[in-house]
Amino acid sequence: MLYNSGLSGAESAFCDAAEKWNVGCTVLSFAGLTPARQHNRIDLTAEELQRGDISMDLVSKMMHRTYYEAEKIRKVLQVIFHIVNRGHQVFAVGTILEDKTVKGGTGWAVELAKFFNRPLAVYDQVRKGWFVWRENDWHKETSVRISYDTFVGSGTRYLNDDGLEAINALFQDSFGSV
Repeated sequence: MLYNSGLSGAESAFCDAAEKWNVGCTVLSFAGLTPARQHNRIDLTAEELQRGDISMDLVSKMMHRTYYEAEKIRKVLQVIFHIVNRGHQVFAVGTILEDKTVKGGTGWAVELAKFFNRPLAVYDQVRKGWFVWRENDWHKETSVRISYDTFVGSGTRYLNDDGLEAINALFQDSFGSV
């Protein structure tokens, strides 16, 4: 089962691939957010969201950038907590920055995966390759595979052709031909 927030770009592409390979895709969200993917959507309650709450100061420190107390941003970060908490392996598409974080909101999913000690792989669209996190650093890999029953597919809204190809290759390498 794939978990993500169903937003446009990489997350929708992960859901498309999951459906193509007959792997379930569950979209976690909250009332007031309109993900591109509505199929199998679960809106978390205020109580559930609260269980994923974290200090915005801590998020800013971990991400090496400033996040403000905007309610919508807080809810998005809370949803990401629940997504990563449900997946035993995390895949993301985006850009790895010099400080070893990943650009944008995708970076929070990546940081939580590191914190939860989840197997983690990021397809860097700039460097055009997969990188896995181990021994506190990124290591380039020629290919990665889905090896758990539950996993996360996160990523940028600005998915390019290389990123889309990487997602499809991930599913192909993991599950074989459609």
